[in-house]
Amino acid sequence: MRLNPSRPDYTRPEIRPNSWDALLLPLVFALLVLLAYGGAQMTTPYNIGTPIPLSLDPSNLPYYLLRSALRMAAALACSMLFTLVYATLAAKVEALEKVLIPILDILQSIPILGFLSITVTGFIALFPGNLLGVECAAIFAIFTSQAWNMTFSLYSSLKTVPNDLIEAANMFHLSPWQRFWRLELPWAVPGLVWNMMMSVSGGWFFVVASEAISVSGQTIMLPGVGSYIALAIAHRDMAAIGWAILAVLGGILVYDQLMFRPLVAWADKFKFDSLPGEQIPESWLLTLIQRARMFQAMVTLPGMLWDRTSGLLRPRDKSAFYRQPGPLLTLPAWLDKVWNVVLIGAAAAALVKVGFFVHDEVGLAEVGRVFMFGVATTIRVVVLIALASLIWVPVGVWIGTRPRIAQNLQAVAQFLAAFPANLMFPVVVMVIVRYHLNVNIWTSPLMILGTQWYILFNVIAGASALPQDMKDAAGNMGLSGWLKWKRFILPAIFPSYLTGAITASGGSWNASIVSELVSWGNVKLQAVGLGAYIANATQAGDFPRIALGIAVMCLFVMALNRFVWRRLYMIAAERLRLD
Repeated sequence: MRLNPSRPDYTRPEIRPNSWDALLLPLVFALLVLLAYGGAQMTTPYNIGTPIPLSLDPSNLPYYLLRSALRMAAALACSMLFTLVYATLAAKVEALEKVLIPILDILQSIPILGFLSITVTGFIALFPGNLLGVECAAIFAIFTSQAWNMTFSLYSSLKTVPNDLIEAANMFHLSPWQRFWRLELPWAVPGLVWNMMMSVSGGWFFVVASEAISVSGQTIMLPGVGSYIALAIAHRDMAAIGWAILAVLGGILVYDQLMFRPLVAWADKFKFDSLPGEQIPESWLLTLIQRARMFQAMVTLPGMLWDRTSGLLRPRDKSAFYRQPGPLLTLPAWLDKVWNVVLIGAAAAALVKVGFFVHDEVGLAEVGRVFMFGVATTIRVVVLIALASLIWVPVGVWIGTRPRIAQNLQAVAQFLAAFPANLMFPVVVMVIVRYHLNVNIWTSPLMILGTQWYILFNVIAGASALPQDMKDAAGNMGLSGWLKWKRFILPAIFPSYLTGAITASGGSWNASIVSELVSWGNVKLQAVGLGAYIANATQAGDFPRIALGIAVMCLFVMALNRFVWRRLYMIAAERLRLD
């Protein structure tokens, strides 16, 4: 007998369908049909050298949109799995943190074209005579535009869990495994959801590069919105570009309604605190799922099994409950020093090997010239990040502290973030040619066009998570104007801002490849920079110069992350926690 009749009995979930199931089932079946059809088209026989027919006919855009959306979904699933494993190991195992975070800096700094040039042959060899190999290469390229941002977000959240929540977990005798699933991951969910939206938007931004695969001196154009945009630019077809904009908008709206709006509404229950009467994010799909009896049973049963299974993971030693949480593995002082020496030796050996390779294939004179290209691109990145911060930090705080506005602007922000910079190339090229503008200056905004939203999304997430007691304390102390920003708002959102700024910086380096060398038909404009150097080497199939450009870009990005962003991050983790 249940003592509380108002509480649902989760031990015996009701699985008989109701009218809400009847409304939800057609949508589920439609999605399954589209998934099966798109998956079948991605595994058709294919031989390298045979061009895939593409058309600028707008009637083909729904099919192209389906193919691009499936690639995005597959890449997002891989990114989530990678994030849960990689970020957790980096945050929990101190010895691995020294390796995993620098590797993540390197991976973030490698441009998409670099990943494609290295991995595409291997993917095609896995599935000879089948289009799936090329599709896997495209999915992997989209994965590289999504995973790093999500990983940094989860890592940052795991390192900044408030101490009072950790003490509460100890009082409830949670094991490290249970503490991760019941405290640390739920604490990270709101920021992770916002960064998932940003990652998908970043995937749309780089969809053009990911759907044009170069192998053996040939370019394979996969059916998709990105290849449609590239074809429209090559043919200088403004009408086709307009149709492409509508298709991207349609894809973003579908993702917003079927994935992100339900996720935002679901993640709201993991906020640090909330006020009575506060505007709660809503989603018609989440409401439908919650009211559908059969789907609720499908959700409840795995939860019951998970609870019973996780209970078996409690340590038998009861004293383990009261250990202060920290790294799962800490090396002794002498072994930690040995580990540092090993890491430094491995890095030095890699640099020597790359140096010999560059000296034999390219020459030291060109290395110096490429470093100067890197300096030029660095100046652009730093200036653009500073300008974007000045604009979007106040806007993000204003939106994040107003939940109703944040919910209404969610789809708009996603569309702006996902808007491919390539669609702006015609306008930029025509304006520069018409008014004889400086290419090195006026192509620079294209670098930040798709990456500035990392800052906005993370600031919104940080501002929306501000505890109400801290807001009340700031009001009681009479903080206002610049003093309120200096003493309360900026320190509180600084960890979230840093996550966005680090990712925006890495994204800007990636975007430099498509922004420093722009074209519209036969008209090409080239700025002085490392991105243009890599783009030219990729088009020529010059692997030694591709490797040199990527290596120099990695050095600049790692130096910027290590000596600027990482030091700021340590300040945020140690001094600007919410406790």
